[in-house]
Amino acid sequence: MWKPGTDFTTMRCLTHPLLKRLLRLSPQCVPGELSQSKGPVLSPKWSSLRQSCTARSGLVTATDVVSYWWKVFETNGIPEARESSEYIVSFVLGAKTFQSLNSKSLQTPLTTVQQEQIQQLSNKRLERMPVQYVLGEWDFQDLTLKMRPPVFIPRPETEDLISLVVEEQSRKCEKNSGLCFPVPVPHPVILEIGCGSGAIALSLLCKLPQSRVIAVDKEKAAVDLTRENAHRLQLQERIHVLHHDVSYSSAKQLLLWGPVDFIVSNPPYVFHEDMASLDAEILRYEDLDALDGGDDGMRVIKTILALAPSLLKDSGSVFLEVDPRHPNMVENWLQAHPNLLLVLRAIHKDFCGKPRFLHIQNQSR
Repeated sequence: MWKPGTDFTTMRCLTHPLLKRLLRLSPQCVPGELSQSKGPVLSPKWSSLRQSCTARSGLVTATDVVSYWWKVFETNGIPEARESSEYIVSFVLGAKTFQSLNSKSLQTPLTTVQQEQIQQLSNKRLERMPVQYVLGEWDFQDLTLKMRPPVFIPRPETEDLISLVVEEQSRKCEKNSGLCFPVPVPHPVILEIGCGSGAIALSLLCKLPQSRVIAVDKEKAAVDLTRENAHRLQLQERIHVLHHDVSYSSAKQLLLWGPVDFIVSNPPYVFHEDMASLDAEILRYEDLDALDGGDDGMRVIKTILALAPSLLKDSGSVFLEVDPRHPNMVENWLQAHPNLLLVLRAIHKDFCGKPRFLHIQNQSR
């Protein structure tokens, strides 16, 4: 997710909630601002649009409605006005993207019910509700997940965090197979701290079919949504979801299946002073506790690292998504706590070239 402290223009463009498909739709991002009016401004062109449609066929098509709401959103300063309109119309028509609709779908007149559905969803977007909440679902990796406020919306760059864990597990398996006397590699046990919608945990279960996951969140809404998504994806037998606020004394509650191979987290890491600069969509609808990392953005990060030695197997790993300012801060903190026997193995960049992911490893005692 976008966090302050980096190039604002670039990061806002590349990590806006619509990015996953924006990268395939448009190379540019138009930063919208809140409308200065007291309420939504409706496009004065709607009547002429309807007249044009009436003169042409007497009916309104998907293309007509996308154009109309695009202008309404644009007039009201809604970010990604065109994409917002396209996603809403596509959703009502049962498609993932507007580009995936065939010519017949684009030319077929919309029913009254479809037009009303589009109107209702578009009104929510006019209130700056994120498209993920408007639609009630969103894709992450190869999964379609249910979304609802205020549970944190997974950002597209977090998909790279999944890949790093999968690559490390593959490396372990390859290393073992190269031994003269290979030993069976235990099925990996993964702990996710701060599971939100379950995006990370459920993606890892799909990518690592032999794995099991313990997913933890302090918010009941997040725990309930992760469980719901797990059941929808038929992964509930391999995941244990805990409603728990992780603290320095949490080790016993988290060792359900013994020491874990990986701890994975996209923790709250926004510096508290930067919270006010987040987009209106975030400030109005998302759980701000899932973003606010305290004065240095490391409040939860420090808790995770302090717990890690008592949770990890020998040579187990912690994978974290962090603010680009954090790698040096985390390295210094680890050096100041040598008794933890944790070492920063690697810093990985996101698709903007910013240091975004940390691989920290437990050292054999």
